[in-house]
Amino acid sequence: MAERTPLLLLPGLLCDAGLWVHQAEALADVAEVQVADLTQDERVEAMAARVLAQAPARFALAGLSMGGYVAFEILRQAPERVSRLALLDTTAAPDSPERALQRRRSLAILKRGRFLGVTQQLLPTLVHPRHVRGPVGQAVQAMAQRVGPEAYRRQQTAILHRPDSRPLLPTLTQPTLVLGGADDTLTPPAVLQALAAPIPQAQLHTLPDCGHLPTLEQPEATTALMRRWLMD
Repeated sequence: MAERTPLLLLPGLLCDAGLWVHQAEALADVAEVQVADLTQDERVEAMAARVLAQAPARFALAGLSMGGYVAFEILRQAPERVSRLALLDTTAAPDSPERALQRRRSLAILKRGRFLGVTQQLLPTLVHPRHVRGPVGQAVQAMAQRVGPEAYRRQQTAILHRPDSRPLLPTLTQPTLVLGGADDTLTPPAVLQALAAPIPQAQLHTLPDCGHLPTLEQPEATTALMRRWLMD
């Protein structure tokens, strides 16, 4: 067997290794996969430092949503260690005032002792309508319960205080895959286009019938694009 590429995968908010289960299994022939734990810290700087302390000397890096925010911070702290970059349904821009207010409200609700995880009502904002009921929706809800309220508080706090990563984009030298769902309401295709445009070696792909979680909603197509990204 040829030498496999170290591949570090960064989950999104309220997600764990279950987000990447298809990719971790299907890419095992070409990649030595490690899924980072992003539940322990309440700043993206600390998340990135923890990931780097446990990562190989050099690795391909993929992050989805919040995982993308941490990927940008890893690139600020140790760009020479990242050989390739994949950004899935994420943005380099900070939250809009409206989105930041939503996060603060969710933290206020949590402080009152209410943690609902991902409810049936919230699922349509995360996945395509065809995936709300069935195994994908169930997997998303199960991940949220595993992550739990304290990690959720830390993650939302980190997201709220993340830096603007847009100035970083033109400096990136890694071959970069930008990938997202065509029906994502959180980071729609226009956001992905704005993300990819300043990156010198970016290739943009959008997947049909797919919301915010392509690794679960369109696992085969996502894995195929990641395989090509790793092998090129």
